[in-house]
Amino acid sequence: MKKRILTLLLATLLTTAAAHADEADLSARLEKLSAELEALKAEMKKLSSQNEALASQQEASAKAPAAQPKVAMPAHDAAYASFGSGASNATDAVAPGQISVFGYGEINYNRPRKDVSQTQADLRRAVVGFGYRFNYKTRFVSEFEWEHAVTSASDAGETAVEQFFIDHQLANAISLKAGLFLIPAGFLNEVHEPPRYFGVERNFVETAIIPTTWREGGVGLHGVTMAGLGWDVGVTTGFNLSKWDAASGKGRESPLGSIHQELSLAQAKDLSTYAALNYLGLPGFALGGSVFTGQAAQGTADFAASNARITLWDIHARWQPGNWDLSALYAKGAISDTEDFNLTVLGEPTPIPKEFFGWYTQAAFKVWQSGDYSLTPFVRYERFNTASKYAAFPAGLAVDPSPTERVLTYGLSFKLHPNVVFKTDYQKFQVDDTRDRFNLGLGLMF
Repeated sequence: MKKRILTLLLATLLTTAAAHADEADLSARLEKLSAELEALKAEMKKLSSQNEALASQQEASAKAPAAQPKVAMPAHDAAYASFGSGASNATDAVAPGQISVFGYGEINYNRPRKDVSQTQADLRRAVVGFGYRFNYKTRFVSEFEWEHAVTSASDAGETAVEQFFIDHQLANAISLKAGLFLIPAGFLNEVHEPPRYFGVERNFVETAIIPTTWREGGVGLHGVTMAGLGWDVGVTTGFNLSKWDAASGKGRESPLGSIHQELSLAQAKDLSTYAALNYLGLPGFALGGSVFTGQAAQGTADFAASNARITLWDIHARWQPGNWDLSALYAKGAISDTEDFNLTVLGEPTPIPKEFFGWYTQAAFKVWQSGDYSLTPFVRYERFNTASKYAAFPAGLAVDPSPTERVLTYGLSFKLHPNVVFKTDYQKFQVDDTRDRFNLGLGLMF
């Protein structure tokens, strides 16, 4: 009997212990399952947040305008980075509500071959620009320039607003600009930062014939087609021929440079129109031209050239096969209805020319590059005449046209960085050899 009771008690104890073991195991399993459930809930919450963020991005993308189609453009480390102003390009990547800061500058040293007493060093220009993007379609661009380091009543320096305009995208490939902007003529007028052109000084054709940097106030449309045709048309202020000073030599240096208005209390009775077309559809190749025309008397009372019209046009090409950079440009200007005015200034050194022109060819070859460093020699030959023809004068009173100057420039560009360059060159003048000179320069842009 005792044996049975002991056996029964032992069985009961074993059954109870097993029950307790099963209950502990179950409790552990429940706790593990609860932890796994909490982890799953956290993962679900994370995935939900990610889905909400993705939905917001997709909604913003749907509201944003489509990107303007891109076309092949010349390399940015070459003489002419692209068509369109460098300042305008600098604001391309700015997000809405952000301000961009950009600029360029140069310090030049010029030593004449004959009269070394005229050797000169000059902080030629320092330019700072500000851009602001209001939204994906509308942006503001400005540039402020200081020339010759010091500006005062007794110094030769100058302070100027070079650009100040709004650019608004109307469609994927069409934009409207309004304000003070650079005229799209030639290579340098819009893209004139020192690392982007060869030679210490800007070439004569694009300073004496095309008056770089030439800006006007007005409105314009511009865009690019899928075929690679960049176009630009507009209506702007123009030149004021009544400012012509026949007693000075400024008109001989640059006919249009002496009478441009730069939107400084500009006379605007007579407006002008412009158009430019450039083919950029092939990598490393550009071909284009421009024309600008308008009446220029500006309603000036008793002005002897009341119907004068000024027209300037150019054609240009550039090819960059491999390390080569080859370019050429021709520009010609005309001023009509100048006969009567010139009769009023007989005996003065600078009557108004009927025609003026210039052209150049240029070749450069990058002989060495290591990282950001590069060395590129170049040679440029140009011919220009700021008074190649005058309107007919009465017999015995004719004024002889100016001789056509011919300039050979050869030198080197050494870049520490695509945007920082040291330059040196020598310029040989074939008509007025007193202008022969050696040049050094430092240029930068950011």
